[in-house]
Amino acid sequence: MTKLQRDTVVRTALTLLNEVGLDGLTTRRLAERLGVQQPALYWHFRNKQALIAALAEAMMAENHDRAVPQPGEDWRVFLAENAHSFRRSLLAYRDGARIHAGTRPSASQMTAVEAQMTLLHGAGFAAGDAASALLLVSHFVVGSVLEQQTAEEAADDGTGTKPAVMHDAPLLAAAMAELDRAGPDATFEQGLATIVAGLAQRRH
Repeated sequence: MTKLQRDTVVRTALTLLNEVGLDGLTTRRLAERLGVQQPALYWHFRNKQALIAALAEAMMAENHDRAVPQPGEDWRVFLAENAHSFRRSLLAYRDGARIHAGTRPSASQMTAVEAQMTLLHGAGFAAGDAASALLLVSHFVVGSVLEQQTAEEAADDGTGTKPAVMHDAPLLAAAMAELDRAGPDATFEQGLATIVAGLAQRRH
């Protein structure tokens, strides 16, 4: 297979992902969609996990447009914009959070990560604290998108559980009703703001 054919495998897999989800995305089904024998995929991807890593990288390359800080940008502004861009990238595909969970930055993404580290280090974060801050934001984004996509999937296929009756928990009932009215975007914004504010208190 040529480089173009490898890219075609990735693009076809992303399309199939939106149709059948991560659990339905098998190498057998992908090979059928491409019109090739299953072993042909192993020229580029030795197993499904290698394919998933390639999908995660492609998702970021396609939609994550705020991975690199702008010159002179305030670190708080960048962290927020970076988180928003990252979230959009995961939400762009079905099971996007599950695809990305557990992956590490690829070689092509190292320059962007180093730029992020440099920004935070220049703002007063020790190198270890800067790395921890980036991981914290990343884990928050992936976790929140995972919760959102799982809930939406359950609502779409009818497998979601009915809300519990909370006669004995009026404060909790009011809070849950407010969260439902506000929606996942508002919940995400509140959590992100809390994280950034906390990091500002912890930097040296």
